[in-house]
Amino acid sequence: MTRIFFLPALLFAFLFTACHTGQRLTESGDYDQAVSFYVRKLKGKSKKKIEHVKGLELAFRKAQTRDLGTATALADEGRPENWERVNEIHRQIRRRQSLVAPLLPLRAKEGYQAQIAFVDIAVLETASRAKAAEHLYDRAVGLLARAERGDKLAARQAHSTLLDLEKRYYRDYRDKTDLLARARDLGTSYVLFEVKNQSDKVLPRAFAERILAMSKQDLDSEWKAFYFEAKEGVQYDYKAVFKVRNIDISPERVHERAYTDEKDIQDGWDYVLDARGNVKKDTLGNDLKTPRHVRIRANVLEVFQNKAARLAGTVEIYDPAQNSLLDRQDLSTEILFENYASTFVGDQRALSDASRSRVGCRPLPFPPDGDMLVQAADRLKPNLRDELRRNRAIL
Repeated sequence: MTRIFFLPALLFAFLFTACHTGQRLTESGDYDQAVSFYVRKLKGKSKKKIEHVKGLELAFRKAQTRDLGTATALADEGRPENWERVNEIHRQIRRRQSLVAPLLPLRAKEGYQAQIAFVDIAVLETASRAKAAEHLYDRAVGLLARAERGDKLAARQAHSTLLDLEKRYYRDYRDKTDLLARARDLGTSYVLFEVKNQSDKVLPRAFAERILAMSKQDLDSEWKAFYFEAKEGVQYDYKAVFKVRNIDISPERVHERAYTDEKDIQDGWDYVLDARGNVKKDTLGNDLKTPRHVRIRANVLEVFQNKAARLAGTVEIYDPAQNSLLDRQDLSTEILFENYASTFVGDQRALSDASRSRVGCRPLPFPPDGDMLVQAADRLKPNLRDELRRNRAIL
C-alpha cells in the first residue's frame, strides 16, 4: 500500500516544484530565465498545461515591458554612449521572440490561448545598431586625433574601439579599415637597437653579429617593433643600446695534483695448517682455507685546466626626440672552461670511482678569447631579449 501512494505523491511534488520554479523566476525578475523554463516545458507537447501557458505569457509580457521601457529611456537621454546598451536590449528582445515564435499560437489543453505580442524588433535593432556603430566610430576618430599629437595609448584604444565596431556591428563601415591601419601605426612603438663596445677590449666581429641575430619575432610584440639598422627617413620612438662596459678574461690556468688511491682486495686463498704443518680438514674432509687480502695502489696524476670570461654591460633606453635617458639595466654573464685530465701508474683496480671517471681524459687546448666572448654573447642573448621585451620605459 505504501508504494501505491508513494508514486502519485512523488509525481505531485515534481509538478508542484516545476510549476513554482517558473513562478519564482518570474517573481524575482529573472524573466528570460522564466521564459526559457516555460518554453522547455511546452515544446513538443500536444496537450499544454494551462499553468505553463499562463506562466510563459506573464514572463514574456513582463520581459518585453521592462526591456522596451529601458531602451526607450536610454534613447531619450540623448547620450550617444547609450546606444550600445540599447542595441544589446534590442538583440535580447529578438532572441526572446525567436525562442517563443515556434510555439505560436499558444493554446492550453483547456482551450485558453495566450496573448503574446511581438514588436517589429528588426526595425528597432537596425536603427540602434547604426547609432551604436556611429558612436564607436566617432569615439575612435576622437582618440586618433589625440594619437596624432603623440598619445600612443589613445591610438591603441582607437584600434580596440574599431575592432569592437567590426565585431559587434559592421564588418565594413566607412573608412574603418584605413583608420585601423592608422591606429596601428600611431600606436606602435618603433625601437632601434644597437650594440656599443665601451670596454677597453676589442670585441670580435661575431660578438655583435650574435647579439643582433635575435629575430624580430623574438622581440616584437603587439605594439612594439624592433629594428637593428637605422633606415633613412624613419623616426624611431626609442633607441635601445646594449653597452659593453667590462670584459675580464682570466689567464689560462693549469693545476696538477698527484695522489695515491689504495684499496684492500681479496687475492686468492691461504690454507689453514695444523701444528705439524698439515692442511686442516672440515668434518666432510674438505681442505680448510681463508681468503687472502692484499693492499693495492695506483699513483694518479691529475691535471685541471680552467679559464673564465666575464662580460658586463648595460641596456639603456633613450628617447631620441628629447635625447634623454629613460632607463638603465645591468646585465652580465660568465663563460667557464674547465677540463680534467688524468693518468695513473699502478693497479687499475685501486682507482676510486672519481679517479676512474677522469682517467683517459686528455688535456685540451684552451679556447681563444674571441670564442669565449662569442659564447658569452649567445648566453647573454636570452636575458637581453627578455629585458627589451618587458622594459617598462618602452610604451
